[in-house]
Amino acid sequence: MNRKRALAVLSVLPLFLFMSAGEEAAAPGSRGMLGNVVNFVILAGGLIYVLYKPVRNLLEKRSRDVEIMIVEAGEAKRNAEAKLEEAREKVALLGDEIARIEREARVQGLREKEKIKVLADKEVERIRTFAEQEMELLLKAGVQELKEYTADLTAAIAETRLNQRITEEEHAELIDKSIERLAETYEIPDSG
Repeated sequence: MNRKRALAVLSVLPLFLFMSAGEEAAAPGSRGMLGNVVNFVILAGGLIYVLYKPVRNLLEKRSRDVEIMIVEAGEAKRNAEAKLEEAREKVALLGDEIARIEREARVQGLREKEKIKVLADKEVERIRTFAEQEMELLLKAGVQELKEYTADLTAAIAETRLNQRITEEEHAELIDKSIERLAETYEIPDSG
């Protein structure tokens, strides 16, 4: 209802303005100025009366919106700070994790190095043993070959000397003696 009155006053107000403007033209002076001031006060009062609540509501709503935005910004800031702190903790933990992995890798590397060294030592020992066995076999074969060569050479030299010193009769006698010795050694039974 107050609004209806305010609208009625505002709709009549321009009539007062035009009346005072007409009177001002007829009587210049203080009355014209007073009319202008009265018209201004009436117009300003009417506007304030009509617009006070809507403007106040608008300003209160804006004030609440700003307060809500400030609260939300504060919450967002706290959330961001919490996330930043969490990220810092994760980075610190990541540094610890990296150090732990490096230590484990170093220990694992030393273990692998030891395993490789043990395997290499075993392989060296196996190769050494194989080489020694092969050298032994080669040495035995060389000694056997040397013995055979020496025996052949001795036999050839002996034969040459014997042929030069022994006659055929002596040769036949030596063969007979050798046969007798073999017979005594192996005791061949008489065949007759």
